[in-house]
Amino acid sequence: MIFIKLILAHLLGDFILQPNSWVADKENYKLKSKFLYIHVLIHIVLSLIFIWDLQLWWVAVLVGITHFIIDAAKLSFQNVKTKKRWFFIDQLLHILVIGGVSFYFQEFSFGFLQNQEFLKVIMAALFLTTPASIFIKILLSSWTPAPDGPNTIQTESLSSAGKYIGILERLLVFTFIMVNHWEGVGFMVAAKSVFRFSDLAQAKQRKLTEYVLIGTLLSFGLAVLTGIIIK
Repeated sequence: MIFIKLILAHLLGDFILQPNSWVADKENYKLKSKFLYIHVLIHIVLSLIFIWDLQLWWVAVLVGITHFIIDAAKLSFQNVKTKKRWFFIDQLLHILVIGGVSFYFQEFSFGFLQNQEFLKVIMAALFLTTPASIFIKILLSSWTPAPDGPNTIQTESLSSAGKYIGILERLLVFTFIMVNHWEGVGFMVAAKSVFRFSDLAQAKQRKLTEYVLIGTLLSFGLAVLTGIIIK
C-alpha cells in the first residue's frame, strides 16, 4: 500500500508539479536554488497526504531527505554529456528508496497489488502523462533534426501541441488495452500515420520522418507496455 502511495507522490512531485523553469533554475544554481528546497518540501507534503497517517511522519521526512541527497548529487555531478544518464540514475535511486521503505513494512511483493486495482490504474495513467513525455524527450535527445531547404515543411503549430497529442494518444491506447479493445490501438496508429507521415513524406525529409516515427513508436510502445503490465 505504501509503495503505490509513495510512487504516486513521486510522479506528482517530480513531474506534474515541477515546472521546467524550476528545473532550469536548479541546473543553473544547483544547491543555491530555492526551488530545490521547495521541490523537496512538496515531496514531503505529498508523501504525508498520500500516506495519511501522522504516526508515519518519519517516512515522509525520510523520503524528503533522501530525495534532496539524490537530487543534490545529480545537480553536482551531471554535465551536458551525462545529463541523460543522470536522469535515469536519479529516477532509479528514488524508486529504490521507495522500494526500501515498502520492504521495511513487509509489503514489497506483487501480491498486495491485487487489492489496489484503482491505484494501479491511476499510477499508470499519471506515468503516461508528463513523466512518459520526459522519458521520450530524453531518449530522443541524441537526435535533433533541423530540416531546411526548399522542401522544408512550413506550418504553424499550436503551443505544446505535440506534447498534449502524445499524452492523449498514450492515455487512449492505455484505455483501449484496459477495456480489451486492441483494435482501437491499430486505429490510433493508422489515424496518426495518415495525418502525420503523409506530410513528412511529401516534404522528402527523411531524417525528420525517422525522428517522428521513432518518437511515435516509443510513445505507443510505452502505453502498450504499461497497459500489459497493469493487466
